[in-house]
Amino acid sequence: MAAAPPVEEVDAFLRTCAASGDAAYGAAKAVLERLQAPATRADARRLLGAVRRRFAGGGPAAGHECFRTFHFRIHDVVLDPHLQGTPVGRPLADNLVPPLAVPERIRESGRRNPGVRWRTTGFQQRKKLTMMEIPSIFIPEDWSFTFYEGLNRHPDSIFRDKTVAELGCGNGWISIALAEKWCPSKVYGLDINPRAIKIAGINLYLNAFDDDGLPIYDSEGKTLLDRVEFYESDLLSYCKDNKIELDRIVGCIPQILNPNPEAMSKIVSENSSEEFLYSLSNYCALQGFVEDQFGLGLIARAVEEGISVIKPSGLMVKKIFEFLNDGFHEVSSSLDLSFDDDSVADEKIPFLAYLASFLKENKSNPCEPPAGCLNFRNLVAGFMKSYHHIPLTPDNVVVFPSRAVAIENALRLFSPGLAIVDEHLTRHLPKQWLTSLAIEGSNHAKDTVTVIEAPRQSDLLIELIRKLKPQVVVTGMAQFEAITSAAFVNLLSVTKDVGSRLLLDISEHLELSSLPSSNGVLKYLAGKTLPSHASILCGLVKNQVYSDLEVAFTISEDATVYKALSQTIELLEGYTSVISQHYYGCLFHELLAFQIGDRHPPQEREPAEVIPKEMIGFSSSAMSTLERAEFFVPGSKESGVIHMDLDRSFLPVPSAVNASIFESFVRQNITDSETDVRSSIQQLVKDSYGFLADGSSEIIYGNTSLALFNKLVLCCMQEEGTLLFPSGTNGHYVNAAKFVNATTLTIPTNSQSGFKIEPNVLAYTLENVSRPWVYISGPTINPTGFLYGDNDIKELLSVCARFGARVVIDTSSSGLEFQDDGCSQWNLERCVSTLKPSKPSFSVILLGELSFELTTAGLDFGFLILSDSSLVDAFYSFPSLSRPHSTLKYTFRKLLGLKNQKDQHFSDLIKEQKETLKNRANQLIKTLKSCGWDALGCHGGISMLAKPTAYMGITLKVGGFEGKLDGSNIREAILRTTGLCISSSTWTGVHGYCRFSFAQESGEFDRAMDCITQFKAVGLGPG
Repeated sequence: MAAAPPVEEVDAFLRTCAASGDAAYGAAKAVLERLQAPATRADARRLLGAVRRRFAGGGPAAGHECFRTFHFRIHDVVLDPHLQGTPVGRPLADNLVPPLAVPERIRESGRRNPGVRWRTTGFQQRKKLTMMEIPSIFIPEDWSFTFYEGLNRHPDSIFRDKTVAELGCGNGWISIALAEKWCPSKVYGLDINPRAIKIAGINLYLNAFDDDGLPIYDSEGKTLLDRVEFYESDLLSYCKDNKIELDRIVGCIPQILNPNPEAMSKIVSENSSEEFLYSLSNYCALQGFVEDQFGLGLIARAVEEGISVIKPSGLMVKKIFEFLNDGFHEVSSSLDLSFDDDSVADEKIPFLAYLASFLKENKSNPCEPPAGCLNFRNLVAGFMKSYHHIPLTPDNVVVFPSRAVAIENALRLFSPGLAIVDEHLTRHLPKQWLTSLAIEGSNHAKDTVTVIEAPRQSDLLIELIRKLKPQVVVTGMAQFEAITSAAFVNLLSVTKDVGSRLLLDISEHLELSSLPSSNGVLKYLAGKTLPSHASILCGLVKNQVYSDLEVAFTISEDATVYKALSQTIELLEGYTSVISQHYYGCLFHELLAFQIGDRHPPQEREPAEVIPKEMIGFSSSAMSTLERAEFFVPGSKESGVIHMDLDRSFLPVPSAVNASIFESFVRQNITDSETDVRSSIQQLVKDSYGFLADGSSEIIYGNTSLALFNKLVLCCMQEEGTLLFPSGTNGHYVNAAKFVNATTLTIPTNSQSGFKIEPNVLAYTLENVSRPWVYISGPTINPTGFLYGDNDIKELLSVCARFGARVVIDTSSSGLEFQDDGCSQWNLERCVSTLKPSKPSFSVILLGELSFELTTAGLDFGFLILSDSSLVDAFYSFPSLSRPHSTLKYTFRKLLGLKNQKDQHFSDLIKEQKETLKNRANQLIKTLKSCGWDALGCHGGISMLAKPTAYMGITLKVGGFEGKLDGSNIREAILRTTGLCISSSTWTGVHGYCRFSFAQESGEFDRAMDCITQFKAVGLGPG
């Protein structure tokens, strides 16, 4: 062992430091110079070792007293307790090279020089770092430990053998710890504070050598000196100036320093005061002059600089500029990453980075279940498990566009004769449901739900439940009652006793925070399974950035209820905005990424109580519809499902669309005029259909055209009308009407006319119908793909006018006609102006969807144009409509502008998609005909009908399917044998004819063709 330095040398060093902070820094700087010189390195390191032992011995030089007495301290940073899931005492780098793998040259060096030390298993000997700190370097320990825990969530490969830069390295502990654990090729610790770099250099030597001044080698024969370097640098300027290419960039980046490097260099120097340098680093608090002078935007500059030094394979947390530089330069002018509120930046910047990655990596729209994006439901379940210890799965979570939509859909599912609803939650319910209106005898549909408003306070609510015995209770909780589980337990008990379903809203009590306050409901669920008669509702509207962006989810641990809610959202809404789920998913992801893992095993949950059978079930209309309808089939972990049964396009999304999407979220302070799509839609329907939507017309927007259609169904029911569908109609629309118990009638059609409505058949059908509502899909008919020409629609409207029918013209599947066969363009205004209706009830309602028209696959925007004021009033009496967010309005306004102005590039994109669909249709027809199907062909849209003529009556037993094939069961047979999902004749409403959609991603379409051929071999045999 080398001799320790004389006591006098230690005393002299400490006396110098005690004089002042600047004197202590000068003494430390002198020690660093000795450490950097090989001849004096060992003595200098032994001096620091003696000082460390002096401090460790207690007395006035111990702990935080060091700062007051000597203006510095040397202490240990313990790493082990801060690593998620790593018990104290467990090796933290099990993947490092074991002792036998120590390089031969190091073992030989050890034999020749017993003083040489090496670490054979990383942190097995190094569970802490020895660090010097001085007052002019801010050390936010809790924050930096949290950041280090976030780094530890990455796999070892993320840093091993990579070139890494840490921005804002401070005293260097994270750079050193990173080098210790992952053995990167090089770590560059960068900081604008010159004193921080000097102290980081001392800390590097403190950990690269032991107290005897001997080097410590790792399993690759390297010391920390080989892996870590520290440099004074304004962000990445050192790397840029020295042309250093990086694989990884990490750092807790301050968000309030000036991005102007020239201004910074004029005031930051090694001789700046301790107070100034401390405030420069302390970006956790307000800075006074520094903050006001230098504003915001450092993150933006860090990301921009990172692009110039990152290697092609490198990763950055912020990928925004990379996305913009990839063909989206026109959006750069809209980019504003300065924020008046740091909490806004904390939400928006990670989301923009995620959105940039999503739009870049997903060239087409991912296929997600209507119950909600699987990733989002996983994140919700993960949040509940990590923060509240509730072991949920994605199959316990159903996603809705909003809390109001979730409540109304749940009530329609059960259709209770009496429901008690929290007075704070009735605002968006249909006015016809409220008891006061019912008592007054207002005109409302039969079998309607009756709602009584109730106070939120649980004791009053419970008394009301006991007296009235409602079938469904929907309520929130007062703030003071949500802290403990008592009120929730009482609600569960009383609703079980009287046989009520309970939907409990906890929206106001679920905090998206890393330190959420106590929540009695979630505390209960951590220990007990949620009873089958109860569900939890949560609306997510508490975000800092987009105030009207909402998503809601329900939690149910009853598989039957979960399935029914999933199918209800599919029928009545279609699905929830994917963008909204991405936004809140990003918030959940951020919270999960920095959550310190629970060190305690999960507690055993008590099973749910058995609920008596007297509990209300689903309504009879809902039950029969859910049993008969065809729903989304999710893939399994083992194999995916190829979908030819969806009214959605999965074709590549043009870059102009992605640019508009990204710009809408990047922009700040968007004005109302920039999100006003009214004039653009007026121009669209005039150019496309000759429909005049003047100032007296009401234009209503919805997340999907299906959501708007279902409100029209309710208007029809309120008028006690009958909804007439032609056979060969979109099965979801028909089933949605039947789900809510609307009166429906079928208009017969035939294959010879392409399943188009014939005027004489329509007239015959209308003769005995009072208050008719006629549904017409056109110009492109969904799902047949045939077209109505101008004369066709004129004849149909003439018949409807004669009988005073309301006409719903659904243009949702139009805009992608690729073979018009001489069909003339519609001129609805001219047509309607020549009609002489027999009754004032005649009106034309235009329903539309912009996604096909504007090639925005996966990004829906429905619109509805009403000209009858009585219908407008009726429509608004059903207020829980899911509406598009303002960012989507901005996006579609831009895209409509391109289309209406006949932008050449955008027109070419639409023409290209039409050509793709035409080729797909021809290939599908050819494949189907060669495999025993009679395909009718199509002229537009994304689907066609075909009859499995060669398979009819064949008995098949394969893949879990057994039966005689027909148009209704062949869907199941094909799905079980090949994984291809189509729509059966049950869905199309046409005997024997199935629906095939063909707007898949190209590889998926090719696999679908293979599946059709594969089923031919199974059903008809080889040949």
